[in-house]
Amino acid sequence: MVSEGNLKMKSAMQIFENNDFLAVDKRSGFLSVPSRLGEADSRPCEMRVWSKALGIRLWAVHRLDEEVSGILLFAKTSEAHRSANTWFEKKEIKKLYEALTEEVHGQEPGIKNLWKSTLLRGKKRAYERSFGKESVTEAILDKPEASCPSNRSQWKLSPLTGRSHQLRFEMSKHGYPICGDSLYGSSIQLNKPETIALRAVELDFSNCQDREKFSLPEKISVPGLLLWMKQEGLL
Repeated sequence: MVSEGNLKMKSAMQIFENNDFLAVDKRSGFLSVPSRLGEADSRPCEMRVWSKALGIRLWAVHRLDEEVSGILLFAKTSEAHRSANTWFEKKEIKKLYEALTEEVHGQEPGIKNLWKSTLLRGKKRAYERSFGKESVTEAILDKPEASCPSNRSQWKLSPLTGRSHQLRFEMSKHGYPICGDSLYGSSIQLNKPETIALRAVELDFSNCQDREKFSLPEKISVPGLLLWMKQEGLL
C-alpha cells in the first residue's frame, strides 16, 4: 500500500485554482475524501494530500470512486462550499465522463440513451430496488478514436443524478461493464490496481448561479480517457 508520506506532489495535477475553489486531476487508487476510519485508513487520499500541500482546509464538493480518475472539485471557503452544494443539488453542474468497455455490437454510435433505475447502496456495491433512489443517466456510444483498441468501445456518460456507483451500475445493467470493473462483472483486467476505465473529463458550470461571483470558467476539463490510459501504461 502506498502511503501519503511517500507521494511526490509532482505526480499530482492541479487543474484550476482561485481564492474559492481548487480542481485537481484525481488519481485512480486514491480516495477523494478521508474514509470513516480517518487516519487509521492508510489508503492515499486526495483531500488530505492537497490540504497538507497547500496548508489550508478544503471542503468536499463531490466525490469520485477510489478506482476512478478525473476532475475533482474542492471548495476553499465555506461560502464557496455552500454555493457549490446548491449547484449540485439543483443539477446546475453538468458532469461528463468517458468509459471504455468490451466491443459493442448492434448499436449505432451517437444515439443518446436515457437510463433510469432506482438504486440503493450496499456495503460494496449498488443494487436496484423498487424503493430505491431515482438514478438517471445519459449514455452515448461514442465513435471510436483512432487510438481505441479494436475490441473495445468508447462511451460518453452524463449522470443527471448523483447516486453512488451510478455509472458503474448502469453500464453493467445494460450489458457493458466498464473495463477493469470486476465488482460489476467485467472480465477485463487492467494492469494497475484499484483502477477502472472510467474518467471524469469535464465539469460544466455555465448554468450555475453566481458562477461569475466566484470567477469560475464555464467549463473545466482534463485530457480524455484514452490519452490518460496511454500515459498510465494501460493501453
